[in-house]
Amino acid sequence: MIISMSKILCITNRTLCRDDFAQRLGRIAAAHPAGIILREKDLSAPDYEALARKALAICQAQGTPCILHSFVDVAISLRAQAIHLPLPLLRTMTRQEKACFSVLGASCHCVQDAVEAEALGCTYVTAGHVFDTDCKKGLPGRGPDFLQAVCQAVAIPVYAIGGIAPQNMHLIRHAGAAGACVMSSIMKAPDVGAFLKELE
Repeated sequence: MIISMSKILCITNRTLCRDDFAQRLGRIAAAHPAGIILREKDLSAPDYEALARKALAICQAQGTPCILHSFVDVAISLRAQAIHLPLPLLRTMTRQEKACFSVLGASCHCVQDAVEAEALGCTYVTAGHVFDTDCKKGLPGRGPDFLQAVCQAVAIPVYAIGGIAPQNMHLIRHAGAAGACVMSSIMKAPDVGAFLKELE
């Protein structure tokens, strides 16, 4: 389980970042979210490793968990403690690989996904997309009832993702989620700390 006073996971997308990406990472880490998921899946493994080294150092300096994404071999070589995976990748992990991580997360899109992820050893899952979002244009959000069903189906923390905003956080809490994930908004927010406080 992710141990933090915050209930917000921040997901990166450097293509949305309007300023220096490393500086933005630093500001996010300094605001102490529950964790930063370095989700830069378009990079090659060597490029991701170079970026992950910087991100891990930035997060470590602030005492903020850095959760690597998708690149299992890179995460193991860097001795990262946390990784987040799409479910198909999670299914391919060996027991020995899983043992390298104290935090293991997966992206889930239905109750069955979450149940499977928990059975495969995940310590948390993300569930979405809950609300309408520009990232999934044309696809309606699955809604708070979907989120509640996921939360009731597993014993591990569930983080809502998709269309998260201060005005719908009460629905996320009511559904029983441990917290929520933000990506576009945290990559663009003029004041990262103030935005995270709004969500809390």
